[in-house]
Amino acid sequence: MKVNISTYCNNQYTCSDRSDLLNDDTVQLVLGFGAKQLLAGDNMYLQLRGQYPNADIVLCSTSGEIFEDKVTDNSVSVTAIEFNNTTVKTASVNLGDFNNDGFAAGASLVRRLQTTNQLCYIMILSDGGKVNGSELVNGINSCVQNNIPVTGGLAGDGSSFISTIVGLNGAPVSGKIVAVAFYGTHLKIAHGSMGGWEMFGPERIVTKSIANELFEINGENALEVYKKYLGTYANELPGSALLFPLSVKLAAGSEPVVRTILQIDDEKKSMVFAGDVPEGSPVRFMKANFDKLIGAASEAALQSVEQTHGSPRLAILISCVGRKLILGSRTEEEVEAVYEAFGKRTLLTGFYSYGEIAPLAAKTKCELHNQTMTITTFDEI
Repeated sequence: MKVNISTYCNNQYTCSDRSDLLNDDTVQLVLGFGAKQLLAGDNMYLQLRGQYPNADIVLCSTSGEIFEDKVTDNSVSVTAIEFNNTTVKTASVNLGDFNNDGFAAGASLVRRLQTTNQLCYIMILSDGGKVNGSELVNGINSCVQNNIPVTGGLAGDGSSFISTIVGLNGAPVSGKIVAVAFYGTHLKIAHGSMGGWEMFGPERIVTKSIANELFEINGENALEVYKKYLGTYANELPGSALLFPLSVKLAAGSEPVVRTILQIDDEKKSMVFAGDVPEGSPVRFMKANFDKLIGAASEAALQSVEQTHGSPRLAILISCVGRKLILGSRTEEEVEAVYEAFGKRTLLTGFYSYGEIAPLAAKTKCELHNQTMTITTFDEI
């Protein structure tokens, strides 16, 4: 396995001096994580196609790009991979072709790739504005269950939350969902996902919700309860909601996942989250602790190192835009913590997202996360 990572900024490419030398004609996969304005249209795609004529090229808009131990905006992080003993296949769907049904789109996408028993891993990169991430993940799980690890993320649009774009072997567009499947017995995949948030207040039960829209907790209006706990921050909603996400247990005995509030509806007195908040789910409010957020990023890296018993060649980091907005000038510290945890052999690339996809633990189904640092590592043996 050979990997080359570079960053495109101010109309020029800068390659990591730790990258491998590649044969451009035999590169199988190219990933481009970048600012929407740089990926829109076909210019970036055509540049990459000209350099890597035989590769599958996947493009995904972001809320910030990760390259080595740096976090940048208005750039594109490009990763080119040449495998020795691993086969790569790709597929894509558009949400509109499934009547905006994320479950059906996710299931259809995975079924196209379940062609042999050599399937060992699937990466998902999805539109982050139109697609309900919870429905997408449920559709994927209906096909792979716990047999194949699935990780990935939802595209971003800076802090604008207007529209996102994803592309496969062409110009990226809104509503697209891409899957990259890996086949063989030589690929080592590991993953880790951590949040670092502090819970506060008592546990409550969701008593009224529809998909990702929350109306009542413990029979009380959820928005009013939420505003009470926010105190003076309530005057800064919806922006301040990034500071206070919700912990949700999706099933009895399961580990909680984090849900970010995307929208406040004062007329309906409801809150719209980035993923489903099912009725009957136990929930707790959460708040940010800067040092714990950064420490959690390091823990996510160590989770994957423990699975592989060593530093991998490539790590793809997908962190939540909420963490970036909260950490502000300290954002790079969480990437630096990951960089230090892996060591110099591991090349780092990735982006800030509108949602992260990963199992909570090895050999469990994938989940939609918000406000986490999610890491997937790659190596060949």
